[in-house]
Amino acid sequence: MKVSIITVTYNAAATIRDTIESVLAQDYPNIEHIIIDGASKDNTVEIVQSYGDRIARFVSEPDRGMYDGMNKGIKLATGDAIAILNADDVYLNSHVISTIVNQFEQHQVDSVFADLVYVKHDEPDKIVRYYSSAHFHPDKFAYGWMPAHPTFVVKRWAFDRYGFFKTDYKIAADYELLIRFLAIHQMSYHYIPQVLVKMRTGGASTANLSSNWILNREIVRGCLENGIQTNMTKVLSKYFVKVFQLVARPA
Repeated sequence: MKVSIITVTYNAAATIRDTIESVLAQDYPNIEHIIIDGASKDNTVEIVQSYGDRIARFVSEPDRGMYDGMNKGIKLATGDAIAILNADDVYLNSHVISTIVNQFEQHQVDSVFADLVYVKHDEPDKIVRYYSSAHFHPDKFAYGWMPAHPTFVVKRWAFDRYGFFKTDYKIAADYELLIRFLAIHQMSYHYIPQVLVKMRTGGASTANLSSNWILNREIVRGCLENGIQTNMTKVLSKYFVKVFQLVARPA
C-alpha cells in the first residue's frame, strides 16, 4: 500500500521543518509527501525546497484557503490511502505509517483513526491535552464529536466517490467531510488505540474564542446539510467532556 501524506502550508517557516522531518523519519518505505503552499511570504518555500526530491511534489501558488490546498494535494496524490498532516503537526514516532498500514491490512477497512495529543506551540514536548477517539460513533457527530482528523487516513477512492473538502467552510470542512464519509456513506473504519500525532495549539480551530464560535457554527451547518439533526446547545455540550481531557493521559 502506498500512502500519500498531504501537508498544506502558509507562512509555516517556524514549524514546517519539524513536520517534514517527522515524515522522513517514518520506517515505512512506500510514502509520498506532497506539500501545497499558499504562496508564503516568509521562507517556507526555501525550507521545503532545501529537501529536494525527498518531497514527492511541491506546489507554491495562491489558493482559496487550506481546504483548497488540501484538495489540490489529494488530486495530485498517487497513493492508495490519503493522510493529512498539518504544517505545525508531527508524527509521534517513526512507526506511525507502518502501524496504520498494518491496521488497514489486518482489518480490511476503508479508513482508520487514532488518538492525538495537543502540545504547547513553543514547547512541543509538553502535553496540554489528550484527544481520545476511542468512543467515537457516527451518532456523536450531532454532539460536536469526530475522530481526531490529523490521525484519520482513508482510501483515496473515497474522495472521487463522495467528494472533496468544501472550500466555503473556514474551519470545519474536515468535520463535514467525515460526516459524509463515516455517517452518510457509512465507510468502514477501525480505531487504533494509540497516540499517532502531536498537534501544536494555536491552529485554526483552537486559536481563540472567535474561531471556536465559527467552528461550532460550521459543525452545526455540516450536520444539518447532511440531514443530521442538531443545534448549538448539543454541539457546545462537548466542552464538558473536554475539561477532563486537559488532565487525561494515555492508558
